[in-house]
Amino acid sequence: MIRSEVLKNLIPIISDQLVVSNIGLPSQELHMLDDQPSNFYMLGTMGLASSIGLGLALAQSAKVIAIDGDGSILTNLGTLPTIANNTADNFILLIIDNGSYGSTGDQPTYAGRKTSLAKVAEACGCDHVVECSAEDTPAAVKAALDGENMTIIVSKCESGNVKVPVIDMDAPVIRDRFMREVARRNA
Repeated sequence: MIRSEVLKNLIPIISDQLVVSNIGLPSQELHMLDDQPSNFYMLGTMGLASSIGLGLALAQSAKVIAIDGDGSILTNLGTLPTIANNTADNFILLIIDNGSYGSTGDQPTYAGRKTSLAKVAEACGCDHVVECSAEDTPAAVKAALDGENMTIIVSKCESGNVKVPVIDMDAPVIRDRFMREVARRNA
């Protein structure tokens, strides 16, 4: 199962949640599969979906899911100790770990070799870390949404991409509609 299939299987669970999606193909796939005002598509900031998601969770009460990739987490390893030391029980970080930099040509990452992002998260002090197969990801996300704890989920899947159209909205439009949705949920 590749990342786009993981996302497709998650749609029934995350469709009405606040979602911050990783730069590049993950955002384009989410946009293609289920465009929602509650989705914040990252267009130009590799490695920051987790940080932005955490900040949003700390700033308001609605549940927030940040969907990040192993490549992006590896470019911003400082996000894991930041998450561990700034607990937001309404925050879920889903790391879709396909062992590659999917958006730039599937070059392998160290997460596809010896580095375990679940163990790195635990070593940083994250308390609720789950590693699961691609097939078990919907159940893990559902359990995290139903739970009361900040959760890091590392979903192990295969590398590969599907052809997707570019997102036809510019960044200010994405930001503005997302912020209106956040305000609506916290009114």
